Amino acid sequence: MKVALFIPCFVNELYPHVAMATAELLEGYGIEVDYPLAQTCCGQPLSNNGDSRGACEAASRFTELFKHYDYVVSPSGSCTSYVKHHYSWYIADNAAYRALQPRVYEIIEFLQDILKVEQLPKPVYFPHAVSIHQSCHGLRELQHAAPSELMIPYHSRLERILQLVDGVEVLLPERRDECCGFGGTFSVDEPEVSVAMGEDRVAQHEATGAEFIVGADPSCLMHMGGIIRNKCRPIRPLHIVEILTGRGGAA
Repeated sequence: MKVALFIPCFVNELYPHVAMATAELLEGYGIEVDYPLAQTCCGQPLSNNGDSRGACEAASRFTELFKHYDYVVSPSGSCTSYVKHHYSWYIADNAAYRALQPRVYEIIEFLQDILKVEQLPKPVYFPHAVSIHQSCHGLRELQHAAPSELMIPYHSRLERILQLVDGVEVLLPERRDECCGFGGTFSVDEPEVSVAMGEDRVAQHEATGAEFIVGADPSCLMHMGGIIRNKCRPIRPLHIVEILTGRGGAA
């Protein structure tokens, strides 16, 4: 199969190592990975701020760029969710998008649902305690875990795939699926509320005794990471692909 790597704009600018770890992980399973250089923002910030024309143009451009690939894979739950579940607000009548939509995957989804991995490409040893952060988009739109409000048996994609890593200790904060407070442009419109929520969330992860906050959405990790640096806290945010490729120790 030929897979296109969809790297959100902020990941490209701030977390290129997450993009490279994602590519390395896919290539480790023998997949041909392409990175279309013409890709830009998926349009989520435009949509959040009411720019329907810009959001429509971004959705159409994304579709044209990625429509010929077998799959499109991204390390961002939020951006993946937006493409899969919200482009239809703007281009529902686009036949190319309707064909592309089921082939767009967040990286952990892709590993578990398409590749059905039972082992990592190479053995990984990560002797650290990690606290799992379930991001809102991944949790409720990509079914990364069971939302607590549904009162159904608990499961977590992130916990399950971390079972393939030797030495890791997986912990959960007291409220396992509480929002970190980022919310994209919400953090700009309501900075005081956003920061207060983030401080609470970091404190909940710290209370587990973990050394790392591990998630599958760089935007949440970015928000909590900023608070951690500002408060000089010892816990560190880490994208899950960095652990799965053995890059976590250098984070």
